[in-house]
Amino acid sequence: MQSLVSAMNMPALPKWLGQSANTVTFDRHYILLAVAMYTIGLIMVASSSMPVAERLFDNPFHFVIRHGVYIVLSLFIGAVALFIPMSQWQKQSGYMLLAAIGLLVLVLLIGRTVNGSQRWIVLGPITVQAAEPAKLFFFAYLAAYLVRRREEVMENIKGFAKPLIVFGVLAFLLLMQPDLGTVIVMFVTTFGLLFLAGAKLWQFIAIAGVGVMAITALAVFEEYRWRRITSFLDPWADPFGSGYQLTQSLMAYGRGELTGQGLGNSIQKLEYLPEAHTDFVMAVLAEEFGFFGVAIVLCLSLWLVFKALYLGRKAITKEKYFEGFFAFSIGIWMSFQTAVNIGASAGIVPTKGLTMPLISYGGSSMIIMTLAFVVLIRIDHEIRLQSIQATSKGGRK
Repeated sequence: MQSLVSAMNMPALPKWLGQSANTVTFDRHYILLAVAMYTIGLIMVASSSMPVAERLFDNPFHFVIRHGVYIVLSLFIGAVALFIPMSQWQKQSGYMLLAAIGLLVLVLLIGRTVNGSQRWIVLGPITVQAAEPAKLFFFAYLAAYLVRRREEVMENIKGFAKPLIVFGVLAFLLLMQPDLGTVIVMFVTTFGLLFLAGAKLWQFIAIAGVGVMAITALAVFEEYRWRRITSFLDPWADPFGSGYQLTQSLMAYGRGELTGQGLGNSIQKLEYLPEAHTDFVMAVLAEEFGFFGVAIVLCLSLWLVFKALYLGRKAITKEKYFEGFFAFSIGIWMSFQTAVNIGASAGIVPTKGLTMPLISYGGSSMIIMTLAFVVLIRIDHEIRLQSIQATSKGGRK
């Protein structure tokens, strides 16, 4: 292959993209997973968004085109990020945290308000949801902190509490938008990662208990959050008011049954179900493809989460602690966000306004989730390359 490239006077491919008969330098399954989820997402956004796009923009393909552009942009950014070593992610994690805080402050100052929430920064034709990069950047910082202070985290409450203070700052800024869903995702991921890093069980239970009580208080003392919880418990009590969105979503699930009504045959997407192409895209998928369609998406998500957690464990055994903690955080984050998104549309948990990773419409979410995929690919590549180099040195001896 290299001789053919040389003969044609073409630039050689990067070494890490190569593959010989005996070595594979990165896991191709990540590519298959990403392509599958991109494809499902594009199809479902097309199906679920056409009625509302026709009414709002007089163009049924408005959201489909934008979603396709987001996918292309995500792939371009991901391709660039693929060449960044994990050592740079670790080294720059402090600056990334500052960037996350800066974005969350900026959105409160100049952000655009939609449906009562001030979450978006408008940059010409591009809209950035500040909470999305904040999640990835905070998890990178947290992984780097656990590498530096792992013994302190394991031995005393001070080391355990320091990252919680940083989380508290981010949570405060997010609640000012307000965005309780992102706070809960970050809360669960943070505590899961601290637990995996070796925090003592009593510390974990005590602080987790305080966090749960704080989140409960936030729900009880904010009228709109309390309405969401009560409507989730019994949406049929007010099916045309606070329970409207959930009742329409449940009807979509009910119509889907086992095999669904067929692609394009959803009734709920005809502007009965609000946010059908964003937060509730899984309800439309359930109506058109039934239980089997939802099961396929869940299996793809489970496969990704399992691979991320297994990769984290593999990195820890190779003493690549930053990479391991970062992979763990991505796995916990994606699993919980997937569970909350599907659970909200199925009436299992209160609605939280969280996207379905790589499937829901949304540029910021798409780009950040693609970067998370890229991080996993890069971690896997560096571990494999380390093993190949070790084998080569052993062979020369």
